[in-house]
Amino acid sequence: MKILVIGGTGMIGAHAALELREHGDDVTVAGRGPLPDDSLVADFPLLTGDYTVPTFTREQLAGFEAIVFAAGQDPRHKPREDDDELKFWETTQSVGVPRFAQLAKDAGVGRFVQVGSYYHQVCPDIAETNPYVAARQAADEGARALADESFNVCTLNPPSILGVVPGASTRRYRKMVSWAAGNEPQIPDFAPPGGTNYLSARSLAQAIRGAVHHGESGKAYLIGDENLTYQRFFQMMVDAAGGSRQIAVKDESHLLLSDAAIVQGRGNTLAYEPDADETRLLGYDRNDCTRAVEALVEAVVAATTRN
Repeated sequence: MKILVIGGTGMIGAHAALELREHGDDVTVAGRGPLPDDSLVADFPLLTGDYTVPTFTREQLAGFEAIVFAAGQDPRHKPREDDDELKFWETTQSVGVPRFAQLAKDAGVGRFVQVGSYYHQVCPDIAETNPYVAARQAADEGARALADESFNVCTLNPPSILGVVPGASTRRYRKMVSWAAGNEPQIPDFAPPGGTNYLSARSLAQAIRGAVHHGESGKAYLIGDENLTYQRFFQMMVDAAGGSRQIAVKDESHLLLSDAAIVQGRGNTLAYEPDADETRLLGYDRNDCTRAVEALVEAVVAATTRN
């Protein structure tokens, strides 16, 4: 199948592009600029564009049989100087994503897989008070509303993703890996209470491939792997980095996992079990978080050593 991955230069999109190509699909990645030499998808065909402006045209999308949309932005991507939060979420989520899906439909693309986020599907009440979650929900529902006989569109709503690629995502974990190894004595050894579900980037890529080829049109799939407390996640990082110490729980905000980053609120847990039939349909691995954390730490250490 001829597939375009929007956001294909990012962490989720790059893993998806590699997974799809490995299983025989003809994959092009789309990004805002040229690919760096160390990109995981440096040898893929590249389509340059920006769905938020928007710059993609119907002619550019015509000829692709499927599109994977893996470019949805979250609070980490919001510029600090941008104080118009609602406008940002409209551009990147509630308006921007369905608008791009409509363009794909108009271009004759037959299948569209949106990679969203799990908050509104696990706990709908959060969308009532959190503009980011509300925008994710609107993007999810707006894209799926376009489903018909000619346009198979579904959404994957994953939890926190464990994985990195060279560049920004590797740098984002550098401080945490250094702390886990015992090299940041100014950062205290505790984890905030609460927890959530985690999923590896590899498992998500497998689910994306499953959705492209087998996803039910109009469906929103809540996917995930392991429910972990934040204490357990921090301990996994420490163990993978060789930190040789035990992490306790303390009801305080943490430098490496601030209250702002815990969307459900510190002390709360977003735990769930993905539907077994849907997991089989999408064909993604479970029980992959320990391996993913170990691979993440190894990649960050290697990148830090090179630099």
